[in-house]
Parts: sequence; structure tokens; C-alpha cells
Amino acid sequence: MEIHTTKKILAYRWMAYNYEDVLNSFRKLGYEVKTFYQKLMSYDVNDGFAERIEEELKADTYDFFFTINYFPVISDVCQRLGVMYVSYSCDSPLISMYHESVFNDVNRIFLFDAAAVVKFRALGVKHVKYLPLGVDVERLDRQLSLPSPFEEKMTRTLQKSLSFVGSLYEKNSYDRIADELPEYLRGYFDACMELESRRFGTEHVFDELMTPEISEELMELLQFKKSDRSFSQLPFVFSTTSLGFKCAQIQRKRELIALSKTHSVCLFTESDSSDLFSVKNMGGVDYRVIMPWVFKESAVNLNFTIPNIRTGIPLRVWDVLGARGFLFTNHQAELDNFFGDGEDMVWFDCEDELYDKADFYLDEKNASLRDQISQRGYEKVGAYHTFDQRIAQILAEI
Repeated sequence: MEIHTTKKILAYRWMAYNYEDVLNSFRKLGYEVKTFYQKLMSYDVNDGFAERIEEELKADTYDFFFTINYFPVISDVCQRLGVMYVSYSCDSPLISMYHESVFNDVNRIFLFDAAAVVKFRALGVKHVKYLPLGVDVERLDRQLSLPSPFEEKMTRTLQKSLSFVGSLYEKNSYDRIADELPEYLRGYFDACMELESRRFGTEHVFDELMTPEISEELMELLQFKKSDRSFSQLPFVFSTTSLGFKCAQIQRKRELIALSKTHSVCLFTESDSSDLFSVKNMGGVDYRVIMPWVFKESAVNLNFTIPNIRTGIPLRVWDVLGARGFLFTNHQAELDNFFGDGEDMVWFDCEDELYDKADFYLDEKNASLRDQISQRGYEKVGAYHTFDQRIAQILAEI
């Protein structure tokens, strides 16, 4: 008798930009994907959520459970039922991973930031591996083969502009607590963030920021709560969720304002930019439909990587290249492993480079050079860095 087996996975869906692209790659590689959604109030303790997962897993047979980013409550249920749990990060660092469940045998955790992999391996986490993010070039090709959503005036504006798509992090937690800090401590953090915001991904002052004395004082000032099974510490959480996001705000606002003094700068965001007088706020854009056109039509696409990502390459980089856009980004250590500066993209290590290269590449005389670089970047991600290839790597590993 012939036995037919179906490859099938269960996936928890939440608001991750690349979820659909990743799940489509599983489908193209022969997997049936069942998804479900239920609001998760806490990443590690949520009885109703855990019961729903258990019901779903017992109702059918799955090769594994899949999520973008890591969820301790899901890992614990999978550990109890003996089901493999595969997670693939799109954010870094993941506070949720600083949890006892990260040692569960069923886990297969893939992180896009190599520095984070090193950290968790040093902690003794066995099943954590490095896997960069990627891009669904086929989807972007289809989207960009359709008529442009922009009027001619908008297209002409973009073709002469620096564009940035992203948040200004004006709702960061540091601003909410800054007034509670003593003046000298606030001055210390402000100075550290000013220094960090000018490093552009090459070094990280936050790693040495939290001295034992500073950490002890913060513990007294702030009410830091964590679950019994979490091993995240206040200095790490504070430097990531408070200082990291505030630092990104400082950097992005400062550089956009500076660039807009001599160039047309278009900002696509839902953040408040009322204090960026010379920057054109174009509003938010749909990730799947409109954003690829912004990247394709803009003369230069900016990327500022949030300092929380130590060495990895953020999703925006892959999205710009996959849309045939010209990418101008801060230098991240892992870029050297895959791309060449001035070949597939252009990067900067300091403010002087940012301003000088912006002047050079926005010069209309260098439009053909921009086109050559963006074409090479597009060809490289299409050949070596698609989500189909990334998911094939995951399947080979597990």
C-alpha cells in the first residue's frame, strides 16, 4: 500500500513585516502551512494562549511549530508535547530569549545578528544558529511590474531625493522616565547616547555603559519586574529598550535635518516630524504595495541601523536591494561578508562620509553609477539571498 505523507507546519502569525514572504517560501518548498492568531499578553506566561497552542498541536500532525522571533510560551508547550519549535528572528536583541525556555531541547533558533549568536552560545544555548535575513525578489518583481502608484510629480521628486522609510522612535521609554532620573545620571546617559549616535554601527559604547554603580542606582530608581524564569537584567533591558531606541531617534533626526539643508529629503513615517522643518514628511507607506516603489524610484535610499543590532544586517537593507533601489547605509560589520562598498551599495562609517557621499551620489552626473550599483545589488540578492534560500537552509539544519 502506498503511503502519502504531507509536510505540514503550524505558524503563529503576528505583525512581522516579512512573515508572509517567509511562509510563502515554506509553501514553495512543499510545506502546507497552517497559521493562527491569538493576542499574546505576555511572552512567557499566558495560560489561555498556551492552551490554544496545545489544542492546535494535538488536532493534527505537524513537522514543527514556526514563528518569526522567539516566544517562550510556545517553546514550553512544544517541549511538553515533544514538537520541534523553529524560530527565525527579524529583531535583535530579543529580550524574550533571556528566559529559561531557551535551553529547551526542541528549540531550533535562527538569529540574524552574529553577535547575538555568540552571546547565547557562550551562555550554553545549544540550538542557536546564525542566519541572515533575506528578501522575496519574485514578489518585488511582480509588484514593480504593475503600474506605478505615484503621480508624475511624486516620481520626479523621489528621483532627486534622499529617502528614508522608518520610525523616529518618538515614543521611546527613555523620554517617559528621564524626568525621574537625577540630573547627573540623565547627563551621563545623554552624553553616552550622543557618542553612540555618532558611531554608525562600528563600535558600541553601550557595552561598557552600565557600570556596577550605575546599575545599582537604576535598580533603586526604577521598578524593574521580570518573571521568575527570566534571566534578563535591568542594565541590559534599559540599554536596549530605553537608550537604544532613544539613541536611534537622536541619530535619525540629526542626520535627516543636516542632509535636508543641502538636499531634498523625503521621510516616509508615521512618526511626528513637526520639528524637522526642511524634511518632507510623506506619511507612512504600505510595506508590501507602496514601499518597494519608494525604494525603486528614489535617487538614494538611506538606512540607519538601530544601535541595538550589533553586527547584523536589518531587513530594510535587503528590501531596498530587492526592489532595485540604490542603498546608502551605515556600515555594519556583517555587510563585508556579503557585499562590497561602491559595488552593490554604498556605506558610511562617520558623519563626514555620510555628507560627502550624499553630495557625490545625488549629483545628477553620477546617476548612471547609481544605476550600476543598484543593479549589481539586486542581482546579488536575487542570486544568493532570497528567503527561499534561507528557508532551505533552515530545513537542511533541522
